Amino acid sequence: MTACLALAACHAAPPAPEGEGAAPDAALVGNPTAAAPNSPRTPVPADDPVILAFGDSLYAGYRLDPNDSYPAQLEAALNADGVPARVVNAGVSGDTTAAGLQRLAFTLDNQPKKPALVMVGLGGNDMLRGLPPAQTRANLDAIIAGIEARHIPVLLTGMLAGHNLGADYVAAFNPIWPQLARAHHATLVPFFMSAVVGNNALQLDDHIHPNRAGVAAIVKATKPTVAAALQAAIKPIPAP
Repeated sequence: MTACLALAACHAAPPAPEGEGAAPDAALVGNPTAAAPNSPRTPVPADDPVILAFGDSLYAGYRLDPNDSYPAQLEAALNADGVPARVVNAGVSGDTTAAGLQRLAFTLDNQPKKPALVMVGLGGNDMLRGLPPAQTRANLDAIIAGIEARHIPVLLTGMLAGHNLGADYVAAFNPIWPQLARAHHATLVPFFMSAVVGNNALQLDDHIHPNRAGVAAIVKATKPTVAAALQAAIKPIPAP
C-alpha cells in the first residue's frame, strides 16, 4: 500500500483498511493456509534459512490464492535461483503499524525456527487512515528494535504517500523508511510497489493490490535485494 494505493483510494475520507476484523491467527504464526491452494508449493527442506514476511495485505496476498502471495512467489523464485530459503507468510490484511507492533512478539515467539531475516512491510494502512506520520515512524522504529533485540537482521519494504494527502503529509511520511533503514543499518527496498504502479494489468480490480502477475513483477524487482540480505545474514562469522 503505497502511492498507488493512496491515489486509488482518493475519496472524501480514507477507506478502512481491508480485512479489518478478520481472524489473523493463521498469519500470526506464519501459516498461509487460510484457503485451499490451487497447486501445492514445492517442499522446502526444513533446515533451509527462514525469511519471515511480517506485514499487511501486500504480504498476506489479499484476494489471491496462498500460493500466489508475495512470500510464496518469493520463496519459489529464490529457490529456483539457487538461494535456499523458506519464506513464512506473517502478513495480516488491514494491519497498521500499531497492530503490527502489538503482534510482533507473539509472531516471533511462535516461529518453529528462528528467522534468519525479517522483512517488514507495514505503513500503507496508516496512510489510508491518515494517521500521523510521527506515529507510523515510532511504531516502525519499535518494530525494528524488537526484531534487532532478538539478533535478527531486518529488511524494510518502503512506502510512499500519494500527493492527494498534501505536501506536508508526503514530506513527513515518505522519508520514514530510508531514515529508519540508515538509523538501524537495515536493508531497504525503497518502494515496494514500484513494479506495478500505474499498470492496471498488474493490479486487482480495486486498483490497489497486485494480482498474481503483479506479485510476480514485485518479486522480480525485489528478489536481488532480498537474496543479498539473506546471504549476508547467514554468512558465517570469521573466526578470530
